[in-house]
Amino acid sequence: MRVLHVYKTYLPEDFTGIPRVIHAIAEGLAGSGIETEVLALYGNDVGSAPFKVGNHLVHPIRRDMQIASASLSLRAFPEFGRLVRHADVVHYHFPWPMADLLHLAYGRRTPSVVTYHSDIVRQQRLLRFYAPVMNAFLAKVDAIVATSPNYHETSPVLARHRKKVSVIPIGIGEREPVGEPHREAWRSRVGEGFFLFVGALRYYKGAGFLIEAARITGLPVVIAGSNDRKELDVAGLPANVTYVGEVSEADKEALLDLCSAFAFPSHLRSEAFGVALLEAARAGRPMISCEIGTGTSYVNVDGQTGLVVEPASPHALARAMTTLSGNDEMVARMGANARHRYKQLFRSADAAQAYLNVYRDLAAGRPR
Repeated sequence: MRVLHVYKTYLPEDFTGIPRVIHAIAEGLAGSGIETEVLALYGNDVGSAPFKVGNHLVHPIRRDMQIASASLSLRAFPEFGRLVRHADVVHYHFPWPMADLLHLAYGRRTPSVVTYHSDIVRQQRLLRFYAPVMNAFLAKVDAIVATSPNYHETSPVLARHRKKVSVIPIGIGEREPVGEPHREAWRSRVGEGFFLFVGALRYYKGAGFLIEAARITGLPVVIAGSNDRKELDVAGLPANVTYVGEVSEADKEALLDLCSAFAFPSHLRSEAFGVALLEAARAGRPMISCEIGTGTSYVNVDGQTGLVVEPASPHALARAMTTLSGNDEMVARMGANARHRYKQLFRSADAAQAYLNVYRDLAAGRPR
């Protein structure tokens, strides 16, 4: 069976968020009779020839322009039209308005599923113009997957299509072991027992609230992630906050080994799930997150795997940090619970198997 994933960006240009999810599904099904291909947009430096990522094939299309966060390309239409004729199932990843247009133009005869990662939160003015296309797209696809029951229940868009929505949580594979020399190098740089945040510093991540909570408590905080849009004023950080920039996977795991807890202050629904929370849970670290009605509170269960506080509140974050600080028994208990929840609900093999069942049903014409 041939499955075509469609999204606005992918490896090697981007390995965050949704591209990570696509990669996990594609590689997780490599030995299950699924031939995975990915159509994505790229800058000029990638070229136009298909290339392999792991066991699957990527078809790069040069992007022509970008409006808000939506990449666009006229070249995508004929290329998608060619690829979709050979696909048994098309797997779209929402939101990306270009995918809606591709489906409405060429994809309606091919069985289709869309993973609904997030509502459109920030671009409300553009949403008024885009909404008719979005609703037509979601009405035409055969199945919709939400990444958590929380998002399924709270999204007004998904409420309109409830009969075709199922839930498959995002899954990730086991972590790679970290060598002691690597861990020691980071220990000498940032110490240990700190609160860790990892993630691209975007408008909805709430890093400013975490920094203010650090000012209030005086507790050590380490922030790792790209700051391309200058969301973070690095020069103005208090002495107890260390910004280490973008880090590798090995660096991230070393930092998770050294931290006492993971702080995730995202305060808007654009943070639909929080793969970084999964990575912290996998590492057995208690978490602090905000209640925003999304999958973050599905990964981090208040009082069990960590603490869930009100969003956009430095004082609420500070109280949670103070509660965990120095409470070794609570940190150990919540960390163990977080690790257990990862193994029960968020393994990549389980997510891949669930999508395999969806693909088989769609290819066989069985309703979801």
